[in-house]
Amino acid sequence: MTPLKYLQHYPLHLQNQILQLQAQNKLGDYIAVRYPNSHTIQTDKALYTYCNDIRQTYMRNSPQLDKVHYDSHLGIEHHALGLNTAISRVQGGKLKAKKEIKISAFFKEAPAEFLRMIVVHELAHLKERNHDKAFYQLCQFMEPDYHQFEFDCRVYLTWKNQANSS
Repeated sequence: MTPLKYLQHYPLHLQNQILQLQAQNKLGDYIAVRYPNSHTIQTDKALYTYCNDIRQTYMRNSPQLDKVHYDSHLGIEHHALGLNTAISRVQGGKLKAKKEIKISAFFKEAPAEFLRMIVVHELAHLKERNHDKAFYQLCQFMEPDYHQFEFDCRVYLTWKNQANSS
């Protein structure tokens, strides 16, 4: 049986429930029932618009995003589902910081709620660099079901990892 590497910090009773579903090969059913809808955001341009709309709604004073795109090099095997970077460049006599968000191409096929969760997570890094209480409060402000989506996304990752290793 595959260890629950994505769920290790969750309470033991939750891990046991997921282990039972995994043993019965029902993780996919759990995800399909809870998240039946996929999303239509398949291009980098659509992803940029989606991210910017969320940023404008909840974080108007945050820096403008210069680039948002799907990255096929990010994935569950690299333990990075999204990245938020600031690239500094000298333009003329000024230092310009370019804000960029990369989202794993893995999320092109994931349920819509998981894409929203990872986008909210990366947008929160525009204001809060560390994963601390203020960071997660900002995530919940932008997405009240953030913690549930994060847990279920970890279940989804467990399921996908199990399917890939079989």
